Amino acid sequence: MTSPIPMQGLVTATFGRHYQVEAGDTQIECVSRGKRSGIACGDRVVFLPTSPGQGVIESILPRDNLLHRSVAHRSKLIAANVSRIVIVVAPVPSFYDLLINRCLVAAEAAAIPALICLNKYDLGEPAYAAQRRLEPYIKLGYPLLTLSAHQDISALRPYLSGQISVFVGQSGMGKSSLINALVPEAHTTVGEVSEALDSGRHTTTGARMYKLDASSRLIDSPGMQEFGLNHIEPGQLDRYFVEFRPYIGHCRFSNCRHQHEPDCAVAQAVVAGDISSDRLTAYRQILSSLKQ
Repeated sequence: MTSPIPMQGLVTATFGRHYQVEAGDTQIECVSRGKRSGIACGDRVVFLPTSPGQGVIESILPRDNLLHRSVAHRSKLIAANVSRIVIVVAPVPSFYDLLINRCLVAAEAAAIPALICLNKYDLGEPAYAAQRRLEPYIKLGYPLLTLSAHQDISALRPYLSGQISVFVGQSGMGKSSLINALVPEAHTTVGEVSEALDSGRHTTTGARMYKLDASSRLIDSPGMQEFGLNHIEPGQLDRYFVEFRPYIGHCRFSNCRHQHEPDCAVAQAVVAGDISSDRLTAYRQILSSLKQ
């Protein structure tokens, strides 16, 4: 009896320790060896066929990058080998600025370009107010795209063309509706929004990759209410705030954490109006969480 030959494939869906792996035109249902696999949607893997349409993942091939969030000693993998992060926000339910900042820090740490997408722009004044809240990020160089998933999403397609993109954001922002508009055959469940709690209900439990065209892929990730950054060293955090970078190394103390130290170049830039006080506050909040 001949032994099965190892094959290479692309992880296109994750469900706990169960994975869908694309190998050519075939979808293989795979499991991982051991209790902790560390396999993410978008990973390129080597798997061993065990029966028709089934296999076991043996190893993960080298990654270009890995997007994940972590709290305490637990880490949640979001996607691997992506070339764009799309942070989806909406005027209803209201989004958290701190979550956006955390997503941007994770994007900078993984060296993945970020796009902020304001969905539900057809809601009128609430959407315009949300756009005004997002203007400081435009000044930092992050592109902002406004659209409505239920009307016209054509403006989003050029950003996704030729990319492996991942959608991230709070529950209820309309990520599933955007997926349905981009990939009609996806039939993604659209979550109900609880107006009373001003939050969305989680509808996506695992990450899944969709093929937009021959050169474009899109990964939908579960909705989140927080983005843990415990995998980031506190001493490295300031360099992931893009506007801080020109001032790093110009503080009186070489190990300045930009909190209450004297002659802090970052704090002085805030006073001069060159750095937003809201961003410094977000930095300090994240730094405090990392220290804890």
